[in-house]
Amino acid sequence: MSPRNPAGSGTNNARSTVNRLSAENVTLAYDQRVIAEGLSVEIPDNSFTVIVGPNACGKSTLLRALSRMLKPNEGRVLLDGQVIQSMPAKKVARTLGLLPQSSIAPDGITVADLVGRGRYPHQGVLRQWSAQDERVVRESMARTGVGELADRYVDELSGGQRQRVWIAMALAQQTPLLLLDEPTTFLDIQHQIDVLDLCAELHEEQGRTLVAVLHDLNHAARYATHLIALKGGTVVAQGAPGDVVTAELVEEVFGLRCQVIDDPETGTPLVVPAARKARAGGVTKVAAAETS
Repeated sequence: MSPRNPAGSGTNNARSTVNRLSAENVTLAYDQRVIAEGLSVEIPDNSFTVIVGPNACGKSTLLRALSRMLKPNEGRVLLDGQVIQSMPAKKVARTLGLLPQSSIAPDGITVADLVGRGRYPHQGVLRQWSAQDERVVRESMARTGVGELADRYVDELSGGQRQRVWIAMALAQQTPLLLLDEPTTFLDIQHQIDVLDLCAELHEEQGRTLVAVLHDLNHAARYATHLIALKGGTVVAQGAPGDVVTAELVEEVFGLRCQVIDDPETGTPLVVPAARKARAGGVTKVAAAETS
């Protein structure tokens, strides 16, 4: 299966040094179970890249490899031109932040203390906790709406509150690259939009490069500047959402018949699943947006 827009796939060695983060021909596996083989992606600098695909297609596995949490069996992940596994952990942590899919806080830790741990990569023998650290922690909590929870214990919060606390910790790390694995998990629709708006602001106003795994294809199409669609550990398509998200792609990747229309708010692609009877009857609808 050949990916659409292959020029952005990262297989061209001449381009692999251009962007700060890339994976070259990686094979990713857990024990003997291979998730992806010969996978290459390049994350455009200053982009909001979103990885989409069906369950168990390798989205989170790819993110773990890009963040140095999973070492490829073959191939390499490059950060600033260096193999990421060869770099000191603290140097990576000052460059690249990660919000994992599921995080467990230490028992008895407060919100402010957990968010403060995001400042660890900036500490050293000659530089301990500073007024700047305090300011960054306060701002990170305020931006994620958890400032009033500063003195609460993390383990007594709701799932949605804990998720926002972890995002605040990732923000406090102040890295130019930020990787988020399903950042809207446990959040209601209002807080999902709040978090994605925050991601868009970090990208647009601060110039950060973001890479996120999202399940909601419409959220991905609305917020991403660059989209990577995976299926079975293979890149099926990548590029701008307006170029990539089509009814044919959705059916190919997700097995879902749909229409793709213009989002009335943003003009980005909006996936409208076919009605149950239409899907059961084998009726394929063509997206009106593609013929307009």
